Amino acid sequence: MEEHKHIKEVINRLSKIEGHVRGIKKMLEEGKPCDQILLQFSAVQSAMMNASKILLEDHFDHCVMGKVTDKALEAELIEFKKALDSYIH
Repeated sequence: MEEHKHIKEVINRLSKIEGHVRGIKKMLEEGKPCDQILLQFSAVQSAMMNASKILLEDHFDHCVMGKVTDKALEAELIEFKKALDSYIH
């Protein structure tokens, strides 16, 4: 299996997210205002989305493109990735 270059980055992001979630739990336990807690939920959702985008790109680059042998298909997949990048970024 090919090396996934961004796995360490995703793991680091997940560690930060984990700490953030613990912070939200503490806010709830301390009775902080709901609007502040919801803002933190939004931040965690955004961080999760960004981490998943990194993993998705890594999967595409290594797992999908690594198996392509047809040059026409490769060119089409590269164009697809460009379109997907525009949509999800």
